[in-house]
Amino acid sequence: MNQRAALACLALALLAQRPVFAQAQAPAKPQQAAPAPEAPPPPYEPQLLRLSEILGALAWLREICGDKDGDQWRASMRSLMEAEAQTEPRRERLAGAYNRGFRSYETLYRSCTPNARTIIERFLDEGGRLAGDITGRFGGG
Repeated sequence: MNQRAALACLALALLAQRPVFAQAQAPAKPQQAAPAPEAPPPPYEPQLLRLSEILGALAWLREICGDKDGDQWRASMRSLMEAEAQTEPRRERLAGAYNRGFRSYETLYRSCTPNARTIIERFLDEGGRLAGDITGRFGGG
């Protein structure tokens, strides 16, 4: 083996043992404190998520059915989040449930139909029961 080939092999061997340049030269990131673990959800969390989903569905359905009170349902959701969403993960869960309700009915219903009216009535009943159950059993959160 000539000297040039030997040096090339030695250089490759040395490079294989060293970390990649970008990794070796990257400045160390200061360690951020891990976020505090989220407290366990309240016992009424499933009912609250369902209520959020219903509020989203009603915001869409009542608007397309001419009731023109979608803003009131959005305002109800904002109030619920102000009262209940004390952490970012919880806020995301509640907002996600609302958005699922809104988007799923937005996809299914482009105009008001008799079935949409039936769903509105059922959701008004179910939402009323859930709100009453939450406040009656748990004191409103």
